[in-house]
Amino acid sequence: MELSIEPLIYIAVFGAVFLSIGAIYGLVFGNSIKLNNRVNRRLALLEKGQTRDEVMAQLRKEMSQHDRAKQIPLYSLLAEKAQKANLAFTPGMLIGVMVLMVVMSFLLMTVLTGAALPIRLLLSFGIGIGGVYTWVNNKAKKRLALMEEQLPDAVELIVRSLRVGHPLNSAIGIVAKEIADPLGSEMGFIADEAAYGRDVPEALRALAERVDLQDLRFLAVAVAIQQKSGGNLAEILEGLSKVIRARFKLFRKVKAITAEARWSGIFLSAFPVLAAIAINVMKPDYYSEVSETAYFIPAACVVIVFLIVNVIFMRMMVNIKV
Repeated sequence: MELSIEPLIYIAVFGAVFLSIGAIYGLVFGNSIKLNNRVNRRLALLEKGQTRDEVMAQLRKEMSQHDRAKQIPLYSLLAEKAQKANLAFTPGMLIGVMVLMVVMSFLLMTVLTGAALPIRLLLSFGIGIGGVYTWVNNKAKKRLALMEEQLPDAVELIVRSLRVGHPLNSAIGIVAKEIADPLGSEMGFIADEAAYGRDVPEALRALAERVDLQDLRFLAVAVAIQQKSGGNLAEILEGLSKVIRARFKLFRKVKAITAEARWSGIFLSAFPVLAAIAINVMKPDYYSEVSETAYFIPAACVVIVFLIVNVIFMRMMVNIKV
């Protein structure tokens, strides 16, 4: 039996690209950009001797740099995810990493495989750009999930601070000191903006829109309504914290209930691809008799279309909104 390990090499190259991006990010920025640090990034910058204005300017630049770069060709694919992930990479650095990964993929496939030049070029662009997108998307999902998990505790801390007599701005400042990243730095930035005169509901609304979290929108609306119509803000936020925590528990329950269907969808979507790779590894000439016929390419395109439709419908079936 003739074996071909080229498909496995392509998968290994993608894995190497994914791991290399994380290694570069860690080497450039160190521990200062890790999520859930005991001392959040804003406080760490203040402890290093930077002034409050300098920290605000740096955080604002990091928060908005990817949004301003949406007009750059190709980068628009990454801009929204990079903004939600709040990457310390500048758009220029991220584009440079993308180019580096494309070159790295091409060199690895040139050394390790005997594929033709057009195939190596096509796969290099796909692996390099796809690897960066997958890494950025993974960072964004982790950050938003952690922020969503931290929010009920942050709202409860605001409630306790209000009940002992602190104003809302001070309560948010206390959250900024007690809560780890990513929410700690975000709340600290809002507290700094409020100290310079920005409306707190407006700052909360801007944060909710930037990270696209529904629970943060609820918080912004609750604070805005209380400021316009009055009432006991502590009681309002206490009820909101219970709702957010209940939604979070319900989401986890739904995720557990749909786990079987979700994994079935992943298996049904991945099995044909894995089977094709296994056949190509174990018997590279398996399709040689039919690959030259006029029906091979149309049939392969139909199969790919059905696979894509299968992935879409499987995601729709298990994507239950809470």
